[in-house]
Amino acid sequence: MNVAVAIVSYRSVIDVVACLAALSRATYARFEVVVCENGGPEAYEALRAALPSKLPGGQAVRAVLAEGNLGFAGGVNLCLRETPGADAWWVLNPDTEPHPDALAAMVERLEIGDCDAVGSILALGDGTIQSYGGKWRKALARAVSIGHGTPAATPVDGSAVEAVQNYLNGASMLVGSRFFRAVGPMREDYFLYCEEVEWCLRAGAAGMKLGFAPAAVVLHHQGTSTGNAVGLRDRSALSVYLGERNKILLTGDCFPGWLPVASVAALLLLILRFGRARAWRQLAFAWRGWRAGLMGERGAPAHLIVSLPAAAA
Repeated sequence: MNVAVAIVSYRSVIDVVACLAALSRATYARFEVVVCENGGPEAYEALRAALPSKLPGGQAVRAVLAEGNLGFAGGVNLCLRETPGADAWWVLNPDTEPHPDALAAMVERLEIGDCDAVGSILALGDGTIQSYGGKWRKALARAVSIGHGTPAATPVDGSAVEAVQNYLNGASMLVGSRFFRAVGPMREDYFLYCEEVEWCLRAGAAGMKLGFAPAAVVLHHQGTSTGNAVGLRDRSALSVYLGERNKILLTGDCFPGWLPVASVAALLLLILRFGRARAWRQLAFAWRGWRAGLMGERGAPAHLIVSLPAAAA
């Protein structure tokens, strides 16, 4: 199986170089790497200068320049278009470092043939789990990360995860060609956040199955390029705004009958979460994002992007 590794960068040269160093140790060798640079021509030239043309194992590495900031989904879609001959695509965040056996384990699970996309363990630097996979709770417009906070050394039952997950974490997901043919590309009008959830929910509605490879471990340095820090008071305006907006958009797109209930639940939850943390600035942006979702705003919120530092946009 030939795999194309799709990485979306926004002026994230240091992260991408570290990610490639980890990929160079992969025990599965049949892959290539395509990095979409969303940060403009100057960032693209800096990325090209830092990237090797090949990894030590001979895998090709190339960068492509996006026409403007396409967001995460747009960047992923560009990478997919650039690699039409691949049998599968590993969507991988630039701020990740996969363990050597991660790709081999994910390919092995996909090749069994009873699933169409495969997730991995996402581990955090503090020795705990970010997620094994995810469960979207439509009545609350809320994404729940399965296994979050569990010690990384805890054994995990892969079949139990597969029985409850209905989306894969977009920081590391291997998507097969059958999935892509049935579902098509990611929705670019979300710009950032929830696009992988919507992709997987749309796939589920089309009869696609989601797998999980418990032997695939990927270290995730969460939020280095988007400002989505773990602490609520430290999160960027962009990540808070889009996180709340896109929950409402996803509900309207996938579960329109639940929108009246879920929108109220989402508002109460954001007030509780940010209020309890005394994250008053973030609460204001969460409220604005929630309201924008109800109003049907889509795409990049230009009023936030132009005012943020590069690392947070």
